[in-house]
Amino acid sequence: MTAIDRARTVAVVGTGTMGRGIAQVALLAGHPVRLYDAAPGRAREAAQAVAERLGRLVEKGRLDAAEAEGARARLYPAEDLAELADAALVVEAIVELLPVKQELFTALEAIVSDDCLLATNTSSLSVTAVAGPLRIPGRFVGLHFFNPAPLLPLVEVVSGFATDESSATRAWATAAAWGKTPVRCADTPGFIVNRIARPFYAEAFAVYEEGGADPATIDAVLRECGGFKMGPFELTDLIGQDVNEAVTRSVWDSFFQSPKFVPSLAQRRLVESGRLGRKSGHGWFPYAEGTTKPAPHTAPPRSAPDTVTVVGDLGPAEAVVAMMEEAGIAVKRVETGGPYIELPGEGQLVPADGRTSVEYTDVVYFDLALDYRGATRIALAASDDTSPQTLDAATGLFQKLGKDVSVIGDVPGMIVARTVAMLIDLAADAVARDVASADDIDIAMRLGVNYPRGPVEWSRELGQDWAYDLLGNLHECCPTGRYAASLALYRQSFAQPAAQEETSA
Repeated sequence: MTAIDRARTVAVVGTGTMGRGIAQVALLAGHPVRLYDAAPGRAREAAQAVAERLGRLVEKGRLDAAEAEGARARLYPAEDLAELADAALVVEAIVELLPVKQELFTALEAIVSDDCLLATNTSSLSVTAVAGPLRIPGRFVGLHFFNPAPLLPLVEVVSGFATDESSATRAWATAAAWGKTPVRCADTPGFIVNRIARPFYAEAFAVYEEGGADPATIDAVLRECGGFKMGPFELTDLIGQDVNEAVTRSVWDSFFQSPKFVPSLAQRRLVESGRLGRKSGHGWFPYAEGTTKPAPHTAPPRSAPDTVTVVGDLGPAEAVVAMMEEAGIAVKRVETGGPYIELPGEGQLVPADGRTSVEYTDVVYFDLALDYRGATRIALAASDDTSPQTLDAATGLFQKLGKDVSVIGDVPGMIVARTVAMLIDLAADAVARDVASADDIDIAMRLGVNYPRGPVEWSRELGQDWAYDLLGNLHECCPTGRYAASLALYRQSFAQPAAQEETSA
């Protein structure tokens, strides 16, 4: 099934920011576009706004003047729904209310031809439910664009329970022809991005609620150690706390209040207080004129040890060994036991594994990094029982490696490690349930929320049992079910590695 021909009309219903953005994308792909809104005069205003936006692109040198003029000539505001009769595709971007969407598409079915593809841009409602009353539900799909639609490449192509394979394929091909990067997924709460992204916010908020660290420090660790472009506190301030919490609650409710998706009480209080983020002047951080964003906690300078002993294989943190040697720290190796770095006085520096420092004698944990060489900050966790000498030596060690050090509370799994483990678990579960392919999940998370790696790629990098082992330890500390590994992750952990399968064959 090929993409919809560029000579065919695309109709967009709803003229808000998203509707206008989708109309612009279709226009620049070469389609005639009809804009419709139920509010009188709104479609004409939206068409004018899109035309002005095209003009600004010309002024900035991003669009050829002739191309812009041709696009403006193909843009038609519609005052009546009946004017959409010739559309080959109708994309809806109206209010997120199920009865309103159902009423619209029921009316459209009486107007458009039977081969017209119908699509909803919903981000929170069930595609299956929207199509429920339709006479031909097989031609109905979700086309979830990300805001701003003209700039962000990702489009989630969502198949409802009754969607025909040919319709989903045609929608995918059309989005690709428009220059987008489409991914296919089943009709599940949150689709790909909003389902799998929940731990990025939830684990940061949990660390804060557990007294592990303040928002500025958590954000800095996830950026400078984890490689994420923004921290979850600053990102939700940008999105809007009310919007982000509403998505979280929607996914939680849709999964029958699964502990995997429990909302944050701290975020609820933020919303109740009217601190919605940048748009209200205050969220997790202040934004009023003259205010300063809090700085992350950074430990003062400490002396590094001259000699350490590395016990066992540090796994994802093995790069730290070479870095210590390059920094002039003498390294002895013991192949069995561990994994940990033995510091002077026999204190231990241990990679985050989901346990807490208080469980052991004189232990400091250090967090997972996307790239230990490239990271500019590292988080350390210690209990009240950890000796000051051991914590100082651990701090000085990473400072000698060129890192800022943030000492956080003794929370299991720390910050980056528990976040990545949960992302890996939700991705593995989604693949096992045929929500989407592993490749599409990684594409969606990199393009939709700008993650440094897709969760499936991260799992391959860290090892097939890394996330399962860490979550198992977390589950022992917090046996609420939130950290219980999915069946998919359990199977992945115990699966025979491919190299062994080839050898045994």
